[in-house]
Amino acid sequence: MDLSRQIIHADYRLFERINGQWTNDLFDHFFVFIRQAVVWAPLYLFLLLFVVLNFRRRGWWWAGFFLVSVAITETLSSHLIKDAVGRTRPCLDPLLADGIRFLANYCPHSGSFTSSHAANHFGMATFIASTLGRQSRYWWWAYGWAFCISYAQVYVGVHFPLDVLGGAVLGVMAGLLSARLFHRRAGALLFINPNLA
Repeated sequence: MDLSRQIIHADYRLFERINGQWTNDLFDHFFVFIRQAVVWAPLYLFLLLFVVLNFRRRGWWWAGFFLVSVAITETLSSHLIKDAVGRTRPCLDPLLADGIRFLANYCPHSGSFTSSHAANHFGMATFIASTLGRQSRYWWWAYGWAFCISYAQVYVGVHFPLDVLGGAVLGVMAGLLSARLFHRRAGALLFINPNLA
């Protein structure tokens, strides 16, 4: 068996464990819930208010480059890489038809590699950590948030682990790029009220 087949085989086996063995009723509800974009709307609003109130003009630049990070990951993952790779999602894969636990509302017909959820959220997490993490270590929570959402894609049956890993790598690179561009344009963020750091 060549290396590429070994990797795909390992990917299938890990998917079967995450989706079919490492499960319980609490996770079934939790991971379905956290995948929904509307759940995170209050967090996005909080971030916008936080940076604008604490960094004023630089806060608006921050919000703009935050969106740039998402635009990069979404464009590359959803509109370029998925079409180029053309991998079938596990929820549409005939090899898994008899054993998959499909918990999502629907199974998209777009490609599986890379996971756009993983790319977008790791892109956002990297941008947050690279810009706000210098002020306080607590901003590194963003990686835990991105990991949970990414893991959920495998748990509910819409992505393979390799799709999520590829999306995470893409997201980290896009987040670092956006953060570098932000620092060049706006400079370092300095809290108006140091007690908020």
